[in-house]
Amino acid sequence: MPTEAHDLRHHGDAEVRDYGSALVDLAVNVRADTPPAWLRERIAGSLGSLAAYPDGRAARAAVAARHGLPTDRVLLTAGAAEAFVLLARALKVRRPVVVHPQFTEPEAALRDAGHTVDRVLLREEDGFRLDPRAVPEDADLVVIGNPTNPTSVLHPAVSIAELARPGRTLVVDEAFMDAVPGEREALAGRTDVPGLVVLRSLTKTWGLAGLRIGYVLAAPETVADLERAQPLWPVSTPALAAAEACVSSQALAEAAHAAHRIAADRAHLVAGLAGFAPAGLRVVEPAEGPFVLVRLPGAAAVRRQLRDLGYAVRRGDTFPGLGEEWLRLAVRDRAIVGGFLRALERALTSTAR
Repeated sequence: MPTEAHDLRHHGDAEVRDYGSALVDLAVNVRADTPPAWLRERIAGSLGSLAAYPDGRAARAAVAARHGLPTDRVLLTAGAAEAFVLLARALKVRRPVVVHPQFTEPEAALRDAGHTVDRVLLREEDGFRLDPRAVPEDADLVVIGNPTNPTSVLHPAVSIAELARPGRTLVVDEAFMDAVPGEREALAGRTDVPGLVVLRSLTKTWGLAGLRIGYVLAAPETVADLERAQPLWPVSTPALAAAEACVSSQALAEAAHAAHRIAADRAHLVAGLAGFAPAGLRVVEPAEGPFVLVRLPGAAAVRRQLRDLGYAVRRGDTFPGLGEEWLRLAVRDRAIVGGFLRALERALTSTAR
């Protein structure tokens, strides 16, 4: 069992709750300026059907068509986070392994379900890149994110597929894959990788964190096991309307455009951060997600100073494999980034005194 203490239940929204609600948010990885008006209208239009129980068949079929899969390979969930709970409760596993640093909810859910969880810690000196050989051969459940939160590393699909084994469930969290131009290295839609379970979220790109909608792509028998662990009517009618809308051709085109814009904004942020290299700041590169991970001496004090200056960033010490010197920064537009970089300069000057 790992001996280091990490708050696995701490997430970026904690940085902007209560007294932090007035801060400029670079802590939460939800795309700014969302949901768009057309999506809000589509969700609002579903409210007239609230007297009826939710019927997920149309949304499930739409998600299946989006990935070229039959409907029995799709399970709709109340956000991708629910899927981690279902996997932890429904699957009979002996040795689950979580590849860190990554989103901590999979491990928390497994622990809550009574599992003893082993960790594979990817190393900074390797750029936090996956070496499939590091995963124990007898692991019968492996969880990895791609692109990984918080490192923003995009692992090659071929490397992740190397983790597949007979008798092993391979869970790939692709919650941020639609923020990658072309969704390169995606495994969603693949049926040739044994034991593959892909999780997708619609809350990040579309700004629907408060609605809770995501889905699982897996073999029919796995989907059936997870579905039996779900409560009745787990996804609300408005969330089902959102799911159907977000996999439409219009939405996919808009998401693709947003992914290119995020890539340009991320490049602008990384270029600005390079100016702080003399202060010891280092960006994990190449970053491929809608966020970047940075290492900075005295990061905890700098984070507090940034809050005083009106900016919230995500602390990194709650992620196994990272410590207090790490911060995660969400990608924002150039105007916000410009203000943030000026605030960072002031924070570094203040903490250096």
